Amino acid sequence: MFGLGLPEMGVILLIAVFIFGPKKIPELGKTLGQALKGFKNEIQNDSEAETESSEVKKSEGS
Repeated sequence: MFGLGLPEMGVILLIAVFIFGPKKIPELGKTLGQALKGFKNEIQNDSEAETESSEVKKSEGS
């Protein structure tokens, strides 16, 4: 995972707690999760639209 081990992840977590404070971390995690979910959904929708488009082109070409 990007060459990061447990000690490195711990240091990053400590820095995040110092910067944002312990009360803000869950909110940031939730926001990040929602953003990643939205990104994943858009990629999936784009992929499905591209597949449908290529199927239409194949049927028109026949």
